[in-house]
Amino acid sequence: MQKVDDIMIAPIAHAYRDGLPGPIRMGLHNFLFNLTEPVNAMNHLLQLHPGKALQTAARFGINSTIGIGGLIDVAKKKPFNIHYRPNGFADTLGYWGVGPGPYMFLPLVGPTTLRDIIGTLLDKAFLPGVVGYPLKNRYYVTASGILTTLDYRVVIDQDLARVRQTSSPYSSYRQIYLKTRFEEIEALHGRGPLADGETGMAPFAKPLHPVPDQAPAAPASAPSAASAPAAVAPPTPVAPPPVVFVAYPVVQSHPVVQPLPADYKPHSGH
Repeated sequence: MQKVDDIMIAPIAHAYRDGLPGPIRMGLHNFLFNLTEPVNAMNHLLQLHPGKALQTAARFGINSTIGIGGLIDVAKKKPFNIHYRPNGFADTLGYWGVGPGPYMFLPLVGPTTLRDIIGTLLDKAFLPGVVGYPLKNRYYVTASGILTTLDYRVVIDQDLARVRQTSSPYSSYRQIYLKTRFEEIEALHGRGPLADGETGMAPFAKPLHPVPDQAPAAPASAPSAASAPAAVAPPTPVAPPPVVFVAYPVVQSHPVVQPLPADYKPHSGH
């Protein structure tokens, strides 16, 4: 997966990011997200959240009209204040107790599970199935698929780089993905740390919180304040203390390094 990303996806995504002006890129991002609103609304309804379903439908109507087909996210601003709430059939399956199934790491897809693959396929089939042409047109399907992939890759670029710096990227992907998806399903029931936030199927689009032993070490050129006592060092060079001990207080015993008296002579018996 990383080789495919390094050779093909990442260079194209970076060219997309650097070659298009920010406003145009944001407009495409908003347009793609707006097309997911009917799926979001349907799944809020299937999860017995009619209020969120109505708000999502209203958001879709506002952005599709006043927002020029969704190019401008008008609904999130005053006086509407309706923010994007991602949802999907995979979330609905999880909401009703369907387990994630086997974890997979697929080319062009990344980390996922059997449940999320099935849910994603249902998401992509829902709107074309309801609207029909032109959303079934192969040119639209191809173009929207490419733009969605590039947009998502740009969003997760920095977090993806952080995960790759860990000692075991595959394990990190798996841990982060499964943990995030579990918390997102819990949030649909009003439980867990994401209960008051947004849910969706893009864990790498959120700030990552790696476990301590996977967090990248601080650069050596920027020592923290905790290492300041190292200025009072013994004459003989010693190796710096391990990073894991930086957070603990350093206690120095000065009498141990007091110089010997000038007239001191060792006993001959020693």
